[in-house]
Amino acid sequence: MTSNAAQCPSASKSKAAQDHEDTAVRETLDRIRHKFLVMSGKGGVGKTSVSVNLAMALAERGHRVGLMDIDIHGPDIPRMLGLNGNLEGSGSKLKPLAYSPGLCAVSVESLLPNRDDAVIWRGPLKHSFIRQFIGDVEWGPLDYLVIDSPPGTGDEPLTIAQSIPDARAIIVTTPQEVSLGDVRKSISFCKTVKMEIFGIIENMSGFVCPHCKQPVQLFGSGGGRELAASSGIRFLGHIPFDMNIVSCGDQGASFLKNFKNSQAAKAFDSIASAICQ
Repeated sequence: MTSNAAQCPSASKSKAAQDHEDTAVRETLDRIRHKFLVMSGKGGVGKTSVSVNLAMALAERGHRVGLMDIDIHGPDIPRMLGLNGNLEGSGSKLKPLAYSPGLCAVSVESLLPNRDDAVIWRGPLKHSFIRQFIGDVEWGPLDYLVIDSPPGTGDEPLTIAQSIPDARAIIVTTPQEVSLGDVRKSISFCKTVKMEIFGIIENMSGFVCPHCKQPVQLFGSGGGRELAASSGIRFLGHIPFDMNIVSCGDQGASFLKNFKNSQAAKAFDSIASAICQ
């Protein structure tokens, strides 16, 4: 599905092929109760870590959860879940990789012969590929589909907005003004494409020094809550910076299981609770 992968999706289709794709997308979405697009106007805010840990937290609550990685050029979901191997066919559809009985995932990285190959596509190819990830994957019935989007307001989130009309956005920011300025663009994007914003998460919100045990505001504090209040958007919570999130992501281990008593794990669980209400 790239110049280096099995097959590149076609950007142009016949009417019959387009009708078939539309039907497959619609039938898949009809079996998924809730769809959330995790997005941010800025890179480096920990959006993928938030996506992974929220999906895990929802699955831990007994829900059936799918995690779709639409960061075509920088896919990290398989590594962070510790998933190896490629997506394989199940009849006429691809079977997502299973992380646990309640959580499965798909990513372009799971289609590459070499996970370090670059994906070099223009917008129409990305649009077609993402729709294939919806309609051509055997997701089965899901309670939640969590969609991890790349930074910005370009092709990938636009494709989700056009293809999943009832998707709701969860916007991730860090407290400092540079990040908040880009998040305002994400809010503008959602309003423009008529996507409901479920809420804002302030990530990397404070850090407790492991040596002196004193709190340190690495990126300031409170900016996400203030932006949510001024924009009339629900504030979902603060997630403190925790070095164990980084190490668990690198190792493909579950932060929520290994550090369930940490403040960050409790924050993820609290946000998952808000999503389930």
